[in-house]
Amino acid sequence: MTRVAVLGAGAWGTAIAAVLAPRLQVSLWAQNAAQAQALHATRRNERYLPGIELPKALLVTSELGRAVEGVRLALVATPVAGLRDVLQRLDPPLPVIWLCKGFEEGSGLLPHQIAAETLGERAKFGALSGPSFAEEVARGLPCALTLASAAAAFAKESAALLHGGRMRIYYSADLVGVEIGGAVKNVMAIAAGIADGLGLGHNARAALITRGLAEIARLSAAMGGQPETVMGLAGAGDLILTATGDLSRNRRVGLELARGKSLPDILANLGHVAEGVRSAKEVSTLAKKKKVDMPVSDAVNAVLDGSLEPAQAVERLLSRDPKRESA
Repeated sequence: MTRVAVLGAGAWGTAIAAVLAPRLQVSLWAQNAAQAQALHATRRNERYLPGIELPKALLVTSELGRAVEGVRLALVATPVAGLRDVLQRLDPPLPVIWLCKGFEEGSGLLPHQIAAETLGERAKFGALSGPSFAEEVARGLPCALTLASAAAAFAKESAALLHGGRMRIYYSADLVGVEIGGAVKNVMAIAAGIADGLGLGHNARAALITRGLAEIARLSAAMGGQPETVMGLAGAGDLILTATGDLSRNRRVGLELARGKSLPDILANLGHVAEGVRSAKEVSTLAKKKKVDMPVSDAVNAVLDGSLEPAQAVERLLSRDPKRESA
């Protein structure tokens, strides 16, 4: 049986490990030894994925070497902030797929740029993205994802390996487009949460999602992404889910900001990483560098850094001059 490793035992890592375990030989690596022991003993991850039973065949370990021994593919399920460290610890380097979405804080790098720096340009790597709440995936509900790599053959091969059960996986060679979609949709979900929290209605939410998709398309094109990717699972699909679903952490951040709660308090109570909070500043910085107009992203960034109140950000967007929709 083919061996794969899932590196990171948060909600998404635990979910995909549990789903793959019935048909692949899967190891789940938890960086914290106490967490690994608890997962092994109870077969549950009550902190990140409560109520889900882990398959008996799933190996849980805090020893990275043991987790990756003899594996064909490693799935890195850490936040973007932890990706570089994990990749650097893979010795020798392995074929890698990451599940995180966003920009590295400070450097502004996308995950594939981090991988190229740490593993080398010739390494096999890619991203798995698309509309996928961990809880639903873990419960065996249907989902469809996109696996992207600049090496088209690796994308196709890896998609075929992971595809199965109730998880349908498409493949793509547009790694940049998939990553931009996954990163920027988190920022847009915060915007949608703010609109909902302020009681602006369904019309406003639909407008934000649509204009958010336009911003994703513009930035993706400036970075070399393909238009069809923006309209696919990793673009429109993931944006719709994250901006409207009650399980969305980023949308929850926007809701709480609109209700007047401070960002530190929101994040402390969230219990999970909301990548849009970390990515908003990097999105705005990259957009300015590429001369891409991204007013919704800029407004979210201004709310997060405290320079605008949520209601003021909305008024700023509404007061913009009219323009051609496709501009």
